Amino acid sequence: MNTRPLILDAESPFDEAKEIFKAGGIIAYPTETFYGLCVDPFNIEAVERLFSIKGRREKNPVSVLIKDIEMLKEVAIEIPLLAERLIRKFWPGPLTIVFRANPNIPPALIANTGKIGVRVSGSPVSMRLVEALSSPITATSANPSGKKPPIEAKEVLDYFDGNINLLIDGGRLGGRLGSTVIDITEGMIEVIREGDIGIKEILNLS
Repeated sequence: MNTRPLILDAESPFDEAKEIFKAGGIIAYPTETFYGLCVDPFNIEAVERLFSIKGRREKNPVSVLIKDIEMLKEVAIEIPLLAERLIRKFWPGPLTIVFRANPNIPPALIANTGKIGVRVSGSPVSMRLVEALSSPITATSANPSGKKPPIEAKEVLDYFDGNINLLIDGGRLGGRLGSTVIDITEGMIEVIREGDIGIKEILNLS
């Protein structure tokens, strides 16, 4: 594919996004930190294409955004009590929680780990997109692996013009640290990456 992507502003209806998503296309969208890349996480071909354009190593899993607890059940086998406490405190927001993944998740998305990172975004645009698509969406940053995550739509085009199908222009973003990532699959908190939420704050809650 070498055509330029369709560009929508953040207030537009997302009808075109639904069609592109269902067809296995790639959508760039704004979050509360950086621009991200969205594909259908249940579509193996779309996931493979996402990894290809990012040059992402197959051993690096991709997390997803969801709308609510009901949607969490589509990607996670169980929701432990520890996770429920964290969810009440930090969602929506930049906390990615790693759960045991449902078997219907393509192994490539989760690097054959059997686990999946999930969060509810604090960005109204991200959440409106998830709601419009009625599905979890991938939440990897919209940059080739090793490059700086973009905070402006122009930067996304500089990286991926001709390789994505749709760009939702949310203006200049905050560009904070990104989400904090924790794994709770063993019944305790394992810190994978400290980001916008301090680890001390998370550990105090647990």
